[in-house]
Amino acid sequence: MRRIGVVGGGAWGTALANAAAAAGHDVTLWLRDPEAAARLQDARENARYLPGVPLHRRIAVTAGSADLAEAGTVLMVTPAQTLRGVLAELAPAFARDAAIVLCAKGIERGTDAFMSEVAAGQLGAAAPVAVLSGPSFAADVARNLPTAVTLAAADAALAARLAGTLSGPTLRVYHTDDVRGVEIGGAGKNVLAIASGIVAGRGLGESARAALIARAFAELMRFARAYGGRPETLMGLSGLGDLVLTASSPQSRNFAFGERLGAGASPEAAAGGKLAEGAFTAAALVDLARARGIEMPVAEAVAAIVSGGASVDGVIAALLARPLRGEAE
Repeated sequence: MRRIGVVGGGAWGTALANAAAAAGHDVTLWLRDPEAAARLQDARENARYLPGVPLHRRIAVTAGSADLAEAGTVLMVTPAQTLRGVLAELAPAFARDAAIVLCAKGIERGTDAFMSEVAAGQLGAAAPVAVLSGPSFAADVARNLPTAVTLAAADAALAARLAGTLSGPTLRVYHTDDVRGVEIGGAGKNVLAIASGIVAGRGLGESARAALIARAFAELMRFARAYGGRPETLMGLSGLGDLVLTASSPQSRNFAFGERLGAGASPEAAAGGKLAEGAFTAAALVDLARARGIEMPVAEAVAAIVSGGASVDGVIAALLARPLRGEAE
């Protein structure tokens, strides 16, 4: 089995590196900062992001891009908004036949591009690219707790091969050829998790939060159909499964961000220096929805609050004042 490369030394990158090593692979974990890479290689614990979780013995940590050349599979575990730049920097070092697995859940701000589109622009349309998404907290994966996710590639055979490569004792990877559906589920649920957090932070009750999650998921299904995603994909791990996880737990950065917004914090204070991908994705999701004439009032509400263009109370009042209609509409 060829070496697996993991680009990104945050919580999710470290967790996936551990999971790949537990599945029997030698792993190269790449960090941009040489000093941080050296510290992690020596300490064998990512104390900043995953304290108490030892780094698997089969993981080698590096800041040298040339060390990724031996990898047959490279997991890109960088934030969605930095993927383009990191690929431009590292792609020349990748093996020509290396499969690139995109692990960020988002839509690029400014271009409204899905992650697979960003990758195609940097690697070429024929490059073997896949997307990994699903209900997964880094701490759970790193501690070898049972987790199931979905891997999508346009080439069904590639998707099946990569799913087999990445599956291990406690990480179960399902596969599909519905790349767009998986991307939409992963990116959209972050925005909707912020909305769920706002409801919780405002103290509107569990009934209101359950109603919001249901209506928000209906929005996501409409969006997915308009952009070529399959309904069954959205009903699976990378859609409904991921939404259930991130819209109900403070362990989710997006939910926690929304919860602080609901409690009265400004968007800047609510972020607290931590990344909530949904904050960047909200405006792009709304742009894409409007381009196809798709109604997404919950996503629009999140985008308005995150941008500072509307208050939480004003948005709640506007949502409650919307005309009544059939539930399927």
